[in-house]
Amino acid sequence: MECKSEERVSKLLGAQTHVWNHIFSFINSMSLKCAIDLDIPDIIHKYGEPMPLSQLTASLSLNPSKANCIYRLMRILTHSGFFSQL
Repeated sequence: MECKSEERVSKLLGAQTHVWNHIFSFINSMSLKCAIDLDIPDIIHKYGEPMPLSQLTASLSLNPSKANCIYRLMRILTHSGFFSQL
């Protein structure tokens, strides 16, 4: 009896995970669009070596208070495989 209950819970969690993955799948593409709009790939390429986040933020024409947003954007892009963290 307990095995069937665990199996049911496992299936429900799997289904919920599947739904959430589809709901939030747009985040990767929108993050990439944002990075391209901000010229982040070009800025990093012109820097010529791994770029600290503080330097990247300073290179962007953004209010310094947005540094936390750039940090989160770069985390998403790194997790998605567009950039790597050294």
